[in-house]
Amino acid sequence: MDIRALFGILMIALFLSNSFILFELAYIFICFALVIYTFLKKIPLKYKALLTIIYVMIMSFQTVYNTLVVYADDSGPFASTAGRLISAVMVLAPFIAGKMVPANRANSYMPSVQDITVFTFNEMAENAASVKAAVEKGRRSLSKKNLEEIVKDLPRHNSFRYVNKGSLTDEYFEAARATLGDPKLYIVISNTGSPASEIISVFTRKRYNHASLSFDRELKTIVSYNGGETLYPPGLNREMIKYFNKKKDSSLIVYSLPISAEKKKAVIDKIEEINEQGSAYNLFGLALKLSFKPNIMFCSQFIYNMLKLVDLNYFEKKDAQIKPSDLTELDYDRKLSYEYKMDFGRPDT
Repeated sequence: MDIRALFGILMIALFLSNSFILFELAYIFICFALVIYTFLKKIPLKYKALLTIIYVMIMSFQTVYNTLVVYADDSGPFASTAGRLISAVMVLAPFIAGKMVPANRANSYMPSVQDITVFTFNEMAENAASVKAAVEKGRRSLSKKNLEEIVKDLPRHNSFRYVNKGSLTDEYFEAARATLGDPKLYIVISNTGSPASEIISVFTRKRYNHASLSFDRELKTIVSYNGGETLYPPGLNREMIKYFNKKKDSSLIVYSLPISAEKKKAVIDKIEEINEQGSAYNLFGLALKLSFKPNIMFCSQFIYNMLKLVDLNYFEKKDAQIKPSDLTELDYDRKLSYEYKMDFGRPDT
């Protein structure tokens, strides 16, 4: 089948779905796929860099257009339908722009499915062992069950407005302030086995893909940005250790960072402020590497911002680019102290 036919079907499906989330997932997937395909092609590096910039800019424009025009609150039925049609056609924009780059004019930039398959497997054959392991991990992580759970959870998310407010109780903040005598702040990285964590691991190639903050060593005050476990809206939420045990090799590692009572109180006060103002999980920020509002973050972005608030960030990096593994791997000056590791292991696996 020619890939043009597939994209024709995709455009019709997107138009009929009238789903902002599906439009964004299509734009993000196409951008990533084209960037990967570009770097596999034998063209000069400068053209690879140029094409990557073009694809990211187009994806950003598509997101802004959908947000401000198609799915704006004041958009009427006609404007919304016409805008949705334009959004569907815009899936072709990166392909058209790619063909304008001189290095691509001699080639069809919309290859057949057969071309992609042959090209990809020729490249993979060079590293058969590592590819086999990666494919197996990807197969497990991108299982039907994981994908179904994520798609089912998508309507709860919003990367442009706050959907979570007041999920942390007065009891939580009383418990947090009771730890001011403990001169440590605890950073927790975990391998939970959640569907989102499993899929993120395919792209980060890291085992630990979630980060949390706790004010006590026993993790009674552990908090982070997460999906809310269907109990609370995605955003800033208290975490329960029992929800970390979702697969056989689930585990977490606890580190500590020295902190004064004054700075610890400042972090607690900031979290209380976010709790009152509202928050949301930065789902699109995982790919776009930006935040649309101050309190829209993902887990590691939240941890870094809390550390930076009180001048305890031990490395410099744009907050939207922080991965959970950065919190330990970029600790070059050994500011963190290892506390303990907790292995779970589901009894039914």
